[in-house]
Amino acid sequence: MIGSTGRVTGAVGAGLVGEVMVHVPQRRGAEAFLAYLAVPGDRLVVGTPVVVIEYHPPRTVYVAPIGP
Repeated sequence: MIGSTGRVTGAVGAGLVGEVMVHVPQRRGAEAFLAYLAVPGDRLVVGTPVVVIEYHPPRTVYVAPIGP
């Protein structure tokens, strides 16, 4: 899961449990995960592309935005 990419589907930010859809090649599709910010910072709005930095089974990820 670490290094996988996805998009925010429910805002992710300080004090928020967000949601992201992550591309999971082993399962040939995308799946929803609960998401937290990997590094404190600005809130990630719906549609923001992200990368998974940390994974906690079964369905929790810590993400960072992709790009500037």
